Amino acid sequence: MKDFEFSPGCACCSLNRRQFLSRSGSACAGALALLSTPTWLEAKPDADKVRVRVVYALHAPRQPGPDWPNKGFDFVPVMERINTTLAKRCRGFEFVNALATGPEDAKKILEADKLGGIDGYIVYQMNCWNQVAQTIATSGKPVLYADFQYGGSGGFLVYTAAFLRNKAQNVGFVASSDLDDLVAAVKCFRQVKTSGNSMEFAALTTQARSKATARAGKQSRKSDSLNLLSTGDCVKKLKESKILAVRSQESGPAGEVLGIPVVHVPFQEVNDAWKAADKDQSCALADAWQKNASVIKDVSRETLEQSAAMYLGMKSVLKKHGANAITVNCLGGFYGGHIHAYPCLGFHQLLNEGLVGACECDVRSTATMVAMTALTQGRPGYISDPVIDTSKRQIIYAHCVASNRAFGPQGPANPFQILTHSEDRQGASVRSILPVGYLTTTLEVTQERKEILMHQAVAVDNSPDDRACRTKLAAEPVGDLEKLFTMWDQWGWHRVTFYGDLKSPVYALADALGWKVVEEA
Repeated sequence: MKDFEFSPGCACCSLNRRQFLSRSGSACAGALALLSTPTWLEAKPDADKVRVRVVYALHAPRQPGPDWPNKGFDFVPVMERINTTLAKRCRGFEFVNALATGPEDAKKILEADKLGGIDGYIVYQMNCWNQVAQTIATSGKPVLYADFQYGGSGGFLVYTAAFLRNKAQNVGFVASSDLDDLVAAVKCFRQVKTSGNSMEFAALTTQARSKATARAGKQSRKSDSLNLLSTGDCVKKLKESKILAVRSQESGPAGEVLGIPVVHVPFQEVNDAWKAADKDQSCALADAWQKNASVIKDVSRETLEQSAAMYLGMKSVLKKHGANAITVNCLGGFYGGHIHAYPCLGFHQLLNEGLVGACECDVRSTATMVAMTALTQGRPGYISDPVIDTSKRQIIYAHCVASNRAFGPQGPANPFQILTHSEDRQGASVRSILPVGYLTTTLEVTQERKEILMHQAVAVDNSPDDRACRTKLAAEPVGDLEKLFTMWDQWGWHRVTFYGDLKSPVYALADALGWKVVEEA
């Protein structure tokens, strides 16, 4: 037996068998079982059966590093549950499994499948950005693209939007936490095998998905009085604002978004300010967080004090530059050793004060937050990585930073928890239990096209799921849920959510700026 040999056509990853065993630990035994040689490759095929290859797009069976869902996540039980469900519920089908990390593995799978016997593919997006479905789709066979929610959702949304934009008629998709919806979509392979027309697969799965999607509820909306700045005053305030973008050791002017000047600030400046933060003030803020948080789990007192020092450091840098917003390449800075505390709690504190602290050096989202915080006279934006679940007719806004004063610094506070950053289980971040029953407006801006993207939804729940980011506000979209799948390839994954009905004032602001509003639902 060669050093790496799971089953014919299996492309798990670039590791050889010995490396895979040593890195994946106990997860490997389950993975080997998943990849056992299918009986139909050893025996005469049964022409009546629909033969489908299930390709799991992921880094490894046990996640080696920080990413959604989280470091150390064991995918094997998840894959076993999917396989068991398919085997029990899809009579007349035969399934064979493979793992793939990217295009090269996908090409190997297609090469092996040239021998025949495959009627179609399921590509399960388990981690976010493994590009597997694109290559599998070139086979011309029907492809069902599925989201492992809170694991692969970012890539799934972006890549699905691209499939829809390119009218890939052999590619259908399922975005549901209910495996019944997966089963319903899988049964479309039978219809395609009967008709011999792979190009009807997208339409068939759309019908199955629409039938299974939860109907729109009659959500009662709580009263929410907005105190809005006039459009003219808002435009003036944007010009008086400033965004600090901390992405590298670069410094200097970096253009503008929505008329808001953007300035690059080096990591070193922020880290020096963190080092110089007053120890007594850091301890006092850590005390306040300990007192006010409903839960603190796996976060040490030392980490709280370091996080408080990062807040004080960012606040001093904002003051030095006369800015009201800062966005930091937090992961790159932390993993690169350029900063020594996550800024998550610091961002949380800035948002509660009516300033803007924004994740991942995302200048577009930061500008969106500055604009709407100005327009609403203090309401904070909530950057998120959304997930769509058709079985509940929900969009879930997920991230590890959020305010707990959704109606502004003078508004009521909601409970919050202090937990580790989800992807790597390090540092300190926030789970904000945000208010439900209110209409929210979700936005993103792009300077290049002079457009504001928008959809609205009613907040209905806060998900406690341990996978992916800590804060997860679930909301029921207002409008066309199917349309909500179509924009991610052009706009990226991030969205910014605000409490309140901001539709009319957003249109008024866009008119004043000479911009266009694009409604994505």
